[in-house]
Amino acid sequence: MSAPIRFYSTNRQVPDVGLAEALLKGQADDKGLYLPRTYPQLSMRELALWRDLRYADIAKEILGRFCEGVFDEDTISCLCDDAYDYNIPLEKVAGRRYLMRLDRGPTASFKDFAARMMARWMGVLMEKEDGQLVILTATSGDTGSAVAHAYHGLNRVHVVVLFPIDEVSNRQRKQMTTIGDNVVSLGVDGKFDDCQALVKRAFADPDLSAVRLTSANSINIGRLLPQCVYYAYAYCKLAEAESGESIVICVPSGNFGNMMGAVIAKRMGVPIERIIIATNANDEVPRFLETGQYKKIVPSRVCISNAMNVGHPSNLARLVDVYGGWLDETGVMKEPPDMDALRHDLYATSVSDERTRETIKQVHAEHRVIIEPHGAVGWCGLTDFLKASPEHEDTLCVSVETAHPAKFPEEIQAAIGVDPPLPKSLAGLEERNERYDRFTTDYEPLRDYLLSRFSS
Repeated sequence: MSAPIRFYSTNRQVPDVGLAEALLKGQADDKGLYLPRTYPQLSMRELALWRDLRYADIAKEILGRFCEGVFDEDTISCLCDDAYDYNIPLEKVAGRRYLMRLDRGPTASFKDFAARMMARWMGVLMEKEDGQLVILTATSGDTGSAVAHAYHGLNRVHVVVLFPIDEVSNRQRKQMTTIGDNVVSLGVDGKFDDCQALVKRAFADPDLSAVRLTSANSINIGRLLPQCVYYAYAYCKLAEAESGESIVICVPSGNFGNMMGAVIAKRMGVPIERIIIATNANDEVPRFLETGQYKKIVPSRVCISNAMNVGHPSNLARLVDVYGGWLDETGVMKEPPDMDALRHDLYATSVSDERTRETIKQVHAEHRVIIEPHGAVGWCGLTDFLKASPEHEDTLCVSVETAHPAKFPEEIQAAIGVDPPLPKSLAGLEERNERYDRFTTDYEPLRDYLLSRFSS
């Protein structure tokens, strides 16, 4: 058995912690984000042997290595079987180009993969803890519903979700606001970046010391670790691992947690040739890779791929750190990363709403495949990459579909004249009663709300 993995802060001002503390704290005390000090390695032989395993079994193998000393093997096995009881389709579109559909979980979003595992981890940890835990999280669309459903009914755990009122779809909003019990939704008259800023300020506020806060969005390392699994899964199922072939992964990106899952998989040894970052008009990261200068977009731009409407992605600090730099939580580049290495491993492109809609139409017309706006941004990004790098025309390529098309029926109907079939998880949603409180972007009302409801 190897030594338990330690986690350090990207701001480098506090001591390393174990997985349990990183999960329960969410954000480090110096406002940095946690990353593993070391990455357990996956051999090509293992990846080849895993070809016929279920998703849950591959998750056990990978997550178990991060959890040594915190959760035993039997616990991890049971949690993975419980969390991953749905399909993960790898849909061939053309040639060696595939869609990985991460939309078959209980809230029809890729966020289910991490939220369900995080909730189970925290549930086990809270059995040994006193008091109550408050999950405070910001969402640009799908995180809120995935977290709310994953933590719903968990003993001594409360969920508070902040979302931008005017920038989530009706179905995304109702998935958060119709749950009740230990789940509270707060609609903010602002942007996702405003919601995220409120959450980060609350974590750093000494006045809230009486409230035990943690996060369940991609601020928390517990969100990223489960997300590395499906990139390894795609490789095991599709690649000729015996020959050591590589894979190209395209990730539609907003707050860049999903992309960091791919970076972690690559660091663990999955032979990812290139990670394609596809953003909407919030193109701060593509411009950063092009120029070497990082500049936030304030306010963030409103696009139909709403979960990606992020002008200052939290996880860019992690990406910069992995490549030897230091970006603080405010967006100040204190130490530049190795830009040559970043550009070698990553390709970034920005996709307009017009091109997003055209891609939905084109993919359906040419391949009879329905994709939603976020997946369309990803597919367009993959297309851009292959045009710029024709030598990869025959390389195995996987683009990520992050949400079910039925979450965006108006856009799908307008683009291809088809009302996407409603998955069981969304059935009856329109008839449910919803409830949420409205807040401005001022911090003090949120602080007072948290103190009044949750202070011990």
